[in-house]
Amino acid sequence: MTKIDSILERALAGERLGLEDGIALWESDEIEKMGRAADQIMKKWHPEPVTTFVIGRNINYSNVCDTYCRFCAFYRAPGSPEGYVLPNETIFQKIQETVDVGGTEILMQGGTNPDLPFEYYTDLLREIKKRFPGITMHSFSPAEILKMKEVSGLSLEEVIRQLKEAGLDSLPGGGAEILDDEIRRKISRLKGSWRDWMDVMQTAHRVGMHTTATMVIGFGETYEHRINHLLRIREAQDETKGFLAFIVWTFQPDHTNLKREKLPPEEYLKAVAIARLMLDNIPNFQSSWVTMGPEIGKLSLQYGCNDFGSTMIEENVVSAAGTTHKVNTNLILRLIREAGKIPAQRNTKYQILHVFGENETAARDFVMQN
Repeated sequence: MTKIDSILERALAGERLGLEDGIALWESDEIEKMGRAADQIMKKWHPEPVTTFVIGRNINYSNVCDTYCRFCAFYRAPGSPEGYVLPNETIFQKIQETVDVGGTEILMQGGTNPDLPFEYYTDLLREIKKRFPGITMHSFSPAEILKMKEVSGLSLEEVIRQLKEAGLDSLPGGGAEILDDEIRRKISRLKGSWRDWMDVMQTAHRVGMHTTATMVIGFGETYEHRINHLLRIREAQDETKGFLAFIVWTFQPDHTNLKREKLPPEEYLKAVAIARLMLDNIPNFQSSWVTMGPEIGKLSLQYGCNDFGSTMIEENVVSAAGTTHKVNTNLILRLIREAGKIPAQRNTKYQILHVFGENETAARDFVMQN
């Protein structure tokens, strides 16, 4: 029995993998073997052959940001003539369009805009919930929450409580990148420590809000950095149990100030499998078709993913980095079926809303538009 076989056997038996196990997996090229094991772990959580997705929309309410991440092609500095804050009516119109096609989730995020007062966010959330009481606001990354804390002078817990009272339902896991300060200082000096990101997430969990967790690979980090990232998320999940899903993708270097080689699809699939093997306490893994493309997204369903993520009508951040894989609902249905799975629409809490029959197409087909 090889070392990798032994590690995978232990994972399948329910034993927790540690740092050395994770590094050994990353150093191995037995990706398909890892994928098979990760798929078995996924089936322990989700024995039915169902792959879920959510009909949702990204709304980038502002592109003004004073964090200046080297890997971001989307932001504009404060005072830039290309900076914007969307009018509220435009945001309401985008939400209405989402509701009209059966959408249930709004991922609203922008930069860390120092010119917006905290009341901007709470007032906007209240107005959205007044008009669209059924929509789920899965919005604002930890970096945005920390900027709200800074401009408001409130405690982190009070900021999150007030957002929740105003209508925020859950937090996306953006901005985790690699949860290691050595890497964070190199790629985004002003974004805060890995502990800052985690504090936002665990505070949200404590006030009764679910979140997701993410990882982005390809910044020049070591295997040890990647495994430490996973271990930190696993440890936090042991404490608060608030992460509903995990999403990994690869850094998209085009049009950014951080020059790196784009990682191949195999590295992404390996990352998905290793994360599923190590994160034994997070139930859902999303495929990252936005960055990896539909075909690799489909393949990831054999490497530990049980969810195809969001339809993401309108996505501007990743596409600013030159990645524009656009998927409509009917294509999602086809890709999931081609992977041998049954497609089902879910909500943000991963509760199934509708299972699609063999010949059933989406009630309303739509194409995402910038």
